[in-house]
Amino acid sequence: MTHHSLPALGEQLFAALLSDCLDAAGLTKQALPSRIRPLDDGLVMVGRARTAVFMEVWHIEEGVNPYELEIALIDSLTPGEIPVFACSNPGRIAPWGELLSTASSVRGAAGALMDGCVRDIKAIRAMRFPVFHGGIAPLDSRGRGRIMALDVPVECAGVPVAPGDLVFGDADGVVVVPQAAEAEVLARAFEKLRGERSTLAELRRGDTLAAVFARHGIL
Repeated sequence: MTHHSLPALGEQLFAALLSDCLDAAGLTKQALPSRIRPLDDGLVMVGRARTAVFMEVWHIEEGVNPYELEIALIDSLTPGEIPVFACSNPGRIAPWGELLSTASSVRGAAGALMDGCVRDIKAIRAMRFPVFHGGIAPLDSRGRGRIMALDVPVECAGVPVAPGDLVFGDADGVVVVPQAAEAEVLARAFEKLRGERSTLAELRRGDTLAAVFARHGIL
């Protein structure tokens, strides 16, 4: 963990900046695709990944609780964590809704990320709980998907996510910063942030884009 608190990162940084810094570190495939959108683009989400992998199913087993691992994950959340759901057929399942949002929020979770769909969206928006999703649909996961493993490496919308990775989402989208590169990427981000503030100030006073780019190399 860096010396920066997660809330402070959310207040100071933004997804596009982190994406640029991941690129500069040679990590060019850490931004989730554009179909992954925030339920409320006024909210920022930053926290540590807790992963779950969904297997697609087409049946309901009698006497089996299909939500067993889902419940275990949510009940074990600690402040600053983000459940990350990787769904094998994202368009067929809405594994996240008002109840999971409520339980996660009470435990201090920083938000939720899934490549599947979300439902109960009016209630979640009213809670101001950050949820980043691959669609909106009323489809319950029961009979469509079951969590088969928790806290294992997954791919969410094609991007690798390991437990404990830094997940950052805002109106522009979501990026995942691998733990091994976190210190370097954050150092680059705060350095670039200082440069961008100077760049903006000079552009606002009327300097040309060419002159400002020549001075700072930032665009």
